[in-house]
Amino acid sequence: MKRKNIFGVLSLLFIGAVFGAILVSNFGFVRPSLADVHIGNENPPFESVDPDVAAFNNAFVKVSEKVTPSIVQIRVISSVSNKTNDAFRFFFPFRDDETPQDRISGGSGVIISEDGYILTNNHVVENATKVDVGLQDKREFEAEVVGTDPLTDLAVIKINASGLPAAYLGDSDDLKVGQWVMAIGNPLSLASTVTAGIVSALGRDISIIRNDDGYGVEAFIQTDAAINPGNSGGALVDLQGSVIGINTAIATNGFTSNYIGYGFAIPINLARSVAEDLIANGKVSRGYIGVRIEEVDADLAKAVGLDSPRGVIIQDVVEDGAASGKDIKAGDIILKIDEKVIDQANQLQAYVATRRAGDDVNLTLFRDGKEITRTVTLKGRDDDEETVKIAGDDKNEKKPERELVEKEFDKIGLTVKNMSQADYDTYKVSNGVMITSVKKFSKAESQRLGRGLVITQVDRNKINSVSEFEDAVEGKRGAAALLKIVDRNGNSRLVGLEIPD
Repeated sequence: MKRKNIFGVLSLLFIGAVFGAILVSNFGFVRPSLADVHIGNENPPFESVDPDVAAFNNAFVKVSEKVTPSIVQIRVISSVSNKTNDAFRFFFPFRDDETPQDRISGGSGVIISEDGYILTNNHVVENATKVDVGLQDKREFEAEVVGTDPLTDLAVIKINASGLPAAYLGDSDDLKVGQWVMAIGNPLSLASTVTAGIVSALGRDISIIRNDDGYGVEAFIQTDAAINPGNSGGALVDLQGSVIGINTAIATNGFTSNYIGYGFAIPINLARSVAEDLIANGKVSRGYIGVRIEEVDADLAKAVGLDSPRGVIIQDVVEDGAASGKDIKAGDIILKIDEKVIDQANQLQAYVATRRAGDDVNLTLFRDGKEITRTVTLKGRDDDEETVKIAGDDKNEKKPERELVEKEFDKIGLTVKNMSQADYDTYKVSNGVMITSVKKFSKAESQRLGRGLVITQVDRNKINSVSEFEDAVEGKRGAAALLKIVDRNGNSRLVGLEIPD
């Protein structure tokens, strides 16, 4: 009996010890009181933030607070056949259907006046039957489309309101690559979204804005600030809170239709000019010089004696256009316009697009080894839509029929032949030799020469036969020749072609 009592006491002591351990360790079954909960490190990593870092961070915060109220959300109902322009497919990824039907889409806009004018993209409100605008303060208005400009993809709409927070429009000519910018808009229906990045390039031409004649004004600001469907028409702003661009397009992989690295914005200087015209007149009174231009490459620069590839070459002068009668010729190279240096064709187009018909512009030209200046009064497009004159060729003069002679010029990679009277009539020229073949990867192919084009001049001297072309080429060995090329439609262009020694 005594042994049993001892065993019982030991058992009770063991059980008590076990329960005591459980109570002490909790085993997760007993929670501490709120006062006993302490999480995280009580000491911050740094005693104070570097003032420069704090100021940089605050710049983003202040710009967001200041500019976001000026950005609106646009919802559009349109009745169109569901055939989306491939260039803008990432904004409206709908199924193609030729049957007209109602469609709802959306984008962003920037308030540009206290009385309700809003700047956005043309493709946001194109074919709209109803446009609704939502403000950041949650008020909603129905908007009227004031005017659109497809050649810049810009539009202005108007709501009946007053005292609105108009954005400050900056100067996009002052932008530098590497500068911090912010994109503000309503991507993916997420209102008032702010993203940040840098200006990654300026003056981009991505060939998404073109009319039937192949004309469009593109000199985009490229940025890596995230832009997605719905950002279209929103603002690109600098760290001073100035709107310096209107977000328009994104680079997409074609599958997700979403941002994959780069977005593109219309410079605000161009957008401001277009908006002013649309508000005042309902349309754009854009000025034109009346020339067809191309970028100057290394071979062309060498052919005309330019020290480096710069400027844009005038390929054609439009008869009765603004430049005609002003001693401006095909072959002149435009180096500057109003002291603005020009190195790309779209730079010139974008600058001229900010001016109106009737405005004067000053051109600095390179001709025959010298710089000259000419003043041109811009004309409206309706005034200069004339057939391009091929300067220097008398199309009425007839040449006699001749025996066809053909020769291959292996070093430059092309073969030419003499032209018959029928060829002259077809191409509406009075002289020249026709290219019958071009070798792959040759000098000629690199300059976009091809079968069926006609060479009418070498270094501004007329060419009437293969033998004359041969003499001209032989005389340019180790240098570059300036060729005048005419296509079957009568369009001409000047090409620099390096002639190997």
